[in-house]
Amino acid sequence: MTFEGPVLVTGTDTGVGKTVTTAALAAALMRQGRGVEVIKIAQTGDDDDAAEITRLSGAPARALAAYPDPLAPFAAARRSGLPLLKLREAADAALAAKAEVVLLEGAGGLLVQLGENGWTARDLAAELQCPAVVVARAGLGTLNHTALTLEALARDDIEAAVVVGAWPLDPGLAEYENLTDLPGQRLGWIPENAAALAPEVFRLTASEWFDLESTT
Repeated sequence: MTFEGPVLVTGTDTGVGKTVTTAALAAALMRQGRGVEVIKIAQTGDDDDAAEITRLSGAPARALAAYPDPLAPFAAARRSGLPLLKLREAADAALAAKAEVVLLEGAGGLLVQLGENGWTARDLAAELQCPAVVVARAGLGTLNHTALTLEALARDDIEAAVVVGAWPLDPGLAEYENLTDLPGQRLGWIPENAAALAPEVFRLTASEWFDLESTT
């Protein structure tokens, strides 16, 4: 897949490693001399994914919307009374970014409602006509979740590649077999606890986690 302009980073579920994958992609692309900017589409709860991405990768990152409750963005906005993000606002922010590559990190899985009228990360990728990186788990259940996510993207002709978001330090039989059976184009894998690495080590090592040789 091509890394140029907007690229969506989504997941098969929540907690699969989207933020560390986004940071690692940013670091790997910057090691290639590419300009990278990261946009977190919607942040909920006390976490600050944009700040974590910048800490790990050094790439500038920001959130378009933030809500206090640790819920899906649509529900978090409703509870807080804060405005829902519009699809056009998110698309315009991606197109206005000056960097060569703009990584758009979603929230939760691909079809979680992110803003006004219930638009999703898939809707944003379709609006921008951009590819998607799907972050998946390594263990049991990931084959079905990944296949469903890729199928949903294919319905809108969205090109996609898969990254394993947290490859365990002590993988078992299921994890090894899933490496063979995981559907879709394989882009790479992130080692478990990669976010605990010193930022300097993270940035130097991230390129080893992806097959970016064919990307432009």
